[in-house]
Amino acid sequence: MRVEEPLAGRISGYPLQPHAQRPLDWMRYLSHPPLQPFYISPPDCSAAVQIFDLRPVKNPSRSERTAIVSASTRRQLSALSRLPERHSEKMGLLALGTALEWEEARKHAHQVREWGIKQLLEIWNKAKGKERDAMLWGDEVEYLVVTYSEDNPKVFLSLRQADILRALENDKDLNNKGGCTEVHHDVDCNDSTPLPVFHPEFGRFMLEATPGKPWGIGFKELLGVELDMRIRRKLAKEHMNSEEHPITLTTFPRIGSPGQFTSPYYPVSGPRLRSQFVPDEIANPHIRFPTLAANIRTRRGRKVQVNVPVFKDVNTPSPWKDPTVNYDLHNWPEDDDVRTGGAAPDNFIHMDAMAFGMGSCCLQITFQAKNITEGRQMYDQLSPLGPIMLALTAATPVYKGFLADTDVRWNQISNAVDDRTPEEMGEKIPGATKRARTARWIIPKSRYASNSTYISADPRLRPEYMDPDLVIDPAIKMQLEAGGMDGLLATHFAHLFIRDPLVIFAEDLQTLDLNKTDHFENIQSTNWQHMRFKPPPADNSIGWRVEFRPMEIQMTDFENAAFSVFMVLVTRVILSFDLNFYIPIAKVDENMATAHKVDAVLKDKFYFRKNVFPTSRPSRVSSSAGLNGMSGGSSSSNSSSRNGSPGSRRSARQTPVGSRPPTPVGPVDDEYTPMSIDEIINGTRQARYHAGLKRQQQQQQQQQQHQQQQNGTWSSHGEEEEDDSYDFPGLIPLVESYLDSVNVDVRTRCELATYLDLIRKRASGKLITTARWIRDFVAAHPGYEGDSVVSEELNKDLIGAVIKVGEREARGKGFSGLEEEGVRGFERMLGGFRATSGCYE
Repeated sequence: MRVEEPLAGRISGYPLQPHAQRPLDWMRYLSHPPLQPFYISPPDCSAAVQIFDLRPVKNPSRSERTAIVSASTRRQLSALSRLPERHSEKMGLLALGTALEWEEARKHAHQVREWGIKQLLEIWNKAKGKERDAMLWGDEVEYLVVTYSEDNPKVFLSLRQADILRALENDKDLNNKGGCTEVHHDVDCNDSTPLPVFHPEFGRFMLEATPGKPWGIGFKELLGVELDMRIRRKLAKEHMNSEEHPITLTTFPRIGSPGQFTSPYYPVSGPRLRSQFVPDEIANPHIRFPTLAANIRTRRGRKVQVNVPVFKDVNTPSPWKDPTVNYDLHNWPEDDDVRTGGAAPDNFIHMDAMAFGMGSCCLQITFQAKNITEGRQMYDQLSPLGPIMLALTAATPVYKGFLADTDVRWNQISNAVDDRTPEEMGEKIPGATKRARTARWIIPKSRYASNSTYISADPRLRPEYMDPDLVIDPAIKMQLEAGGMDGLLATHFAHLFIRDPLVIFAEDLQTLDLNKTDHFENIQSTNWQHMRFKPPPADNSIGWRVEFRPMEIQMTDFENAAFSVFMVLVTRVILSFDLNFYIPIAKVDENMATAHKVDAVLKDKFYFRKNVFPTSRPSRVSSSAGLNGMSGGSSSSNSSSRNGSPGSRRSARQTPVGSRPPTPVGPVDDEYTPMSIDEIINGTRQARYHAGLKRQQQQQQQQQQHQQQQNGTWSSHGEEEEDDSYDFPGLIPLVESYLDSVNVDVRTRCELATYLDLIRKRASGKLITTARWIRDFVAAHPGYEGDSVVSEELNKDLIGAVIKVGEREARGKGFSGLEEEGVRGFERMLGGFRATSGCYE
């Protein structure tokens, strides 16, 4: 999981420089704060690398650790002082600088917020009228790098992120061929595509890969996503050691378990994380990351508390006490948390460091809107879909070597970066007087949480939908409104800016540069909500962007491509049909909690809007899917662009041009109802029945109309419509109806149908989630004792199975027959998909 680095020009590990022979890193522009386009390049300042990267010393004393850090830091900072000026100007996203520890940083928090708002207003005034020709989008795939060998009984997390990135950069053959290598037999190197871009991540065992340029929304272009993801994984693997593998699991099942789980080994309980379970060296060594972790811990006054309920199996003790917690550790004052602070309650897996959250992988999608209005609409309408997609992609049932009673990662990350003080969390401080209180307000959520605002200037947005517990900085809201920003958007940013900046570099406090966005991004990018609304970078052609963040990473490139393409098609449906998914934010929060439950995709219901169509539109539909108004207008008005792209087309809307849907009336509670994910994705039973019945009726009506036209007796008037607005048609039928209304060639439609079929079957339960497959794999393992423990042996077999699946996919084979290779039950997750090189059969 990305820790978005807010300050332009800062990198993890070592400086990054633009590469003249490489394409611009457009995906990075789309998905992250303003930055220089960069690629990993070993600079002539190698001494500046790995400021806090201690050499592995077996069980060093505290004094030895301090001596190593001090000597290493003095040498490298001395080298930095001799660097040419250009290195400080071209370091990519993470620049080296003097990071302030929390007690000093807190003194400058108000200055950073004040300057950040001034930069925001500068962006607003420059970019509020910015228009783009078409929507662009990009995906971000994150990998764990594991060390796996048949001869070794253990699997380790490889901490060679920097070495792998350096190997990718130094591959001259790769550079010359623009992303192609000779082993890519499935890629035409004469028609080379832009080189995928690899990025460092919070964990030194992680990589992130993005496409070399943003995707458009042409239908044929969507079919290139899966191949591009395969190329990224293959490129990463080719630049690793033979025993290293890039896998797409959300978490390493035994991270933080006793004994060695990283390669190389480092002792736990370091000065930055102060964790019982993971070493400081597990995090990226750039000074930003250890400072971020340390300042979160210092600000909150205790270590982070990540407690996940343990799954109670037949032989799991009750009450269950986490056997890995060391109650006798006395290295740091925070070690008292488990003895006197109640940090490790019974029946919970206890974790105590940022690495347990930000060391998770995910799949994120960033959309560039045509303009700010469209961006705000997408932000609002995608927000209620976040919990649905989180549950549908569930893939995280194991933590620290134990089965958990949750299926997804979200709350664990939320707790791992929660910097709120006890007072801000509403806890009563014994003996504290009102005068002694320091918190400006009680904050209901972590800075990593579900959304708290809607921002679209849409008359369908009712005040009742808004968060009743929303906390804002009223002075900042007034300042933004005085600068010309409307109240909704001002409220949104005034909410984000209740947070303190967590990492401040002394060099950035000297002067305010309104042509940069570093101070604004310092706050914006460390608010990790499940949606993010992103203003354009300063002095750049990039438009307004929306980031969709909740989805879990999937095991295969096929699945990750399917969910990416699905979300792109959903955005097209929302904008083309002017759909309304609004429900109260409080219900979105409840849905996020529900998404964490085991098998929530099958067993639980989520609040969802009953009627998503504009109220001015008739409710009964006359399309092939049985959905009213979906193909509205003549065939000419529904034509797509010459490249088979829907572009920014709005012709499917029934609402007259220049008008807005009327403001809804009636009780808000009547607008939504609990639905299963099957109903949300595939439609309610009534809607499916009506769709089938409607198709029969359409065939009969077409025959009758044809006969009447021949007889000269046909009339289009007098047909009555039955009101079935409570029958939700389902997201996939909506997508299919949209595809019916535009020109898509047969082959492309077939391939898109393959992706939709995966999601359809995952929602209906015909195919299981990754989380369920992992649970079943564990339960069926001969070494599992029914006690919720995922042993070293089990972990190796599980990771081995994941690697085999990846290797089979890389060879272009389907997912059938994996049982013979020891991958139990995988057909229940992916069935016969990719059994052939073409469409699913």
